[in-house]
Amino acid sequence: MATRLGSLIRRVLWRRRGFGRDERGATIIEFGLLAVPFFSILGAILETSIIFLSTQALDSAVQDASRLVRTGQARSTILTADDFRQEVCGRLFGLFRDCDGLFVDVQQVSNFASVNVSPPVDPTCATACEWSRGDAYQPGQGSSIMVVQVYYKWPVMLNFGLGLADLPDSKRLFAAVTVFRNEPFT
Repeated sequence: MATRLGSLIRRVLWRRRGFGRDERGATIIEFGLLAVPFFSILGAILETSIIFLSTQALDSAVQDASRLVRTGQARSTILTADDFRQEVCGRLFGLFRDCDGLFVDVQQVSNFASVNVSPPVDPTCATACEWSRGDAYQPGQGSSIMVVQVYYKWPVMLNFGLGLADLPDSKRLFAAVTVFRNEPFT
């Protein structure tokens, strides 16, 4: 009986030593430890890239649509803020889900020094930040000084506290602004 017990103890001790030296499964454990940070960083890089691409697309679309105002072509084709919104939306390459969410403000000002650019969102809003003013569209006359502002609330998917969302409802406010003098059309 004592020899059986002694051989049983030897087998258990040998298995413990063998278990400590066994390296099978180490790769999956290491992958499990590193997967969450790796995919989080990868997601943040992708989302940041999409945000920069979308911001650039919005800026280019506003510049292109504003050219219609600057040259006087908008006086016959773009009659409302919704028409201007559709001109901008048609140049966004499908990057924006909801073009109705674009805020449009096209105003004539008296001189370049009187240009006032301010976001149409209350900076102290706590939850759902709504537009604090309505859309406006005044294409102006020849040689008028114009301010074109377009804003969009972009939904941020991976908000890990990286500062991608600047509104409290996990959205980022995109802005595209241009100031110019209309050509001397009649």
